[in-house]
Parts: sequence; C-alpha cells; structure tokens
Amino acid sequence: MTVKKDKIRFAVVGCGHIGKRHAEMIIGNPEAELAALCDIKPASALGIEKFNVPFYASIEELLEKETDIDVVNICTPNGVHASQSLMALDKKLHVVCEKPMALTKHDCEQVIYKSLQVSKQIFLVMQNRYSPPSVWAKEVIEKNLLGNIHMVQVNCYWNRDERYYKKDTWKGSQELDGGTLFTQFSHFIDILYWLFGDIKNVQGKFDDFTHKETTDFEDSGMVSFNFINGGMGCINYSTAVWDKNLESSLTVIGSKGSFKIGGQYMNEVEYCHINGYEMPELDPCSPPNDYGPYKGSAANHHFIIQNVVDVLKGNTTITTNALEGLKVVEIIERIYALREAALIKKQR
Repeated sequence: MTVKKDKIRFAVVGCGHIGKRHAEMIIGNPEAELAALCDIKPASALGIEKFNVPFYASIEELLEKETDIDVVNICTPNGVHASQSLMALDKKLHVVCEKPMALTKHDCEQVIYKSLQVSKQIFLVMQNRYSPPSVWAKEVIEKNLLGNIHMVQVNCYWNRDERYYKKDTWKGSQELDGGTLFTQFSHFIDILYWLFGDIKNVQGKFDDFTHKETTDFEDSGMVSFNFINGGMGCINYSTAVWDKNLESSLTVIGSKGSFKIGGQYMNEVEYCHINGYEMPELDPCSPPNDYGPYKGSAANHHFIIQNVVDVLKGNTTITTNALEGLKVVEIIERIYALREAALIKKQR
C-alpha cells in the first residue's frame, strides 16, 4: 500500500470552494502534486486558471485518461460521494472524501467493502480534529482527567440563508445535500463520537423556521441521548441564525472537572476547571473557511493532505478512517429516522 515516489499525485473532483481549497493545499505541499481537476461546469466558470493542470468534464473521463495518479479527492455534492468513491477505487486509487462519506450507512459499507477488495485507503475529511482545542480535549478525555463523564452539550448555531441556498446549486436538496447534520454539522457529530464513543436512547425535536422555500429539510434540531460509555449528552443546532454564525461550542461536565470549548467555530477554550490540573497554552487555531457572506469550520485541510502523504509513504497511520466515517453517517441516519417519524406522525 506504500507509494514509493517523491511526490504523491492527486486529482480533485469538484471545483467549488472546498475543491479549490484541496487543490491549493496539494500545491502547497512539497511532497504532493496536483495532476488534474474535474467538474461538470466549464473550466471558464470555475476560476481555476491558476492551477494550470488538465481539466476534465466528468470523473469517468478523468479516470480513463489520467493513468499516473495515486489519489482522487472527492469534493462533490454529498449525494454522489459514494458512487464516485467507488469509481476511483475500481481504478485501484486511494480516495480522499469530503464529509459525509455517504448519505446512508449502506452506501458507506459498499465503499469500505470495495476498498478492502482493492487494498486502497479511504481518507475522510474531518478537519476539526486537528484544531488545537480538539487535540487538547482528546488528551484530557483519554487521560481520564475529568473522571466519570456526566454531561456533554454541543451547540451549533450558524447562519445559512438565501445567500447560501441558491436555486442553481445542489445545496438544500434531499438527494444531493441530505440535511443540515450532514452538510453543516457532521464535523461536530464526529467530534462527539471521537471523544466519547457511540450513543443510544436518541430522542429529538426538529423544525424548519426559515428555510421552507429553500431546502427540503429541517434547519433546526434539539437531540438528546446517552453515551454507551456513560453519561448523557445533547446537540442543539440551527442554520436559522440571522446574518452570521453565532457559535459552535462543546461543554463537558465530569466528576473531577469541567471545560467548555467555544467561539464561533469551537476554536477557543473558554473555561477549564479540573482537579489538580493547570490549563496549558494552546497553539492558535486556523481561521475558519471563508465563503464570503458565510463561514465554515476551521481551514485545516493542509493537515489532511499531509496525513495522506505520510500514510501513503508509510510514515504514520490514518487520522480519520472509513469506519469512523461510516459511524458518523450511521449516527446521523438514526437521528434523521426520528425526524422522518415525526413528519409522518404530523401528517396523520
């Protein structure tokens, strides 16, 4: 599985904001090389001239003509992540897939099975794991500094209005977007699972306050659950916040202390009080991905590309593996099953 060459060659499928971010991080890595780009829109409409690499109008054409690539980065709408990952794996190429891995657990399983058949890696983009507060929180939890976990609360209050949900894009459709938890907040489901493990006894309330004309799904939810490892938790989320993002925060209460990571993008430790523990000074966070009128999670994609390079050269292990990507999708599916049940009950 180790790639024995000076530079790992990448092709990026999907040239929107995130696809171009991937391309820039590849170009900026001395051990990586951008070999090709692909999008269904014409190259002239994408602002990709600076990359100066071959461009293809379909993934099929790219995979047929580019015979010397190592990795395909899937940066397309959520609903085609699985099918395009399978195409790349079928050509015996490694895959970097933007979140979510797919929109169903079944599709994730198909991708994983194919990757095992051809002995290729699937790298999932969950870049919030690289933020210094997240790295710090992982160490605190793994060292059991908080003792027994009593309560965990995640609050994600963002703005996504008509500036984001435009009629000529895939965003907002059930088939290609999948829902608010998949597109906006799967990073935070991942952090919950990464830190505290799986959940059970899931309950939820959902509503669509401001997106009835722009999306096929809810814009807000309140979800509660128990952790299999002990303790209870909740995630409260909304994209109905007026004008700009409000916060992304994680509050943890344990038997030996508590902490809160807050800020607009879970980018600063706002509170830490743990028995016998002195809070260290953390490295500064990367800025959020900036899309003009709205902002996203931390711009940590350079860490993702470096991890791909290091793994394929045999220097380290994968940061976010396919099974973890599947688990995030499976948790969101379980939450959304409650949403669908509530809709059916309401229609009766």
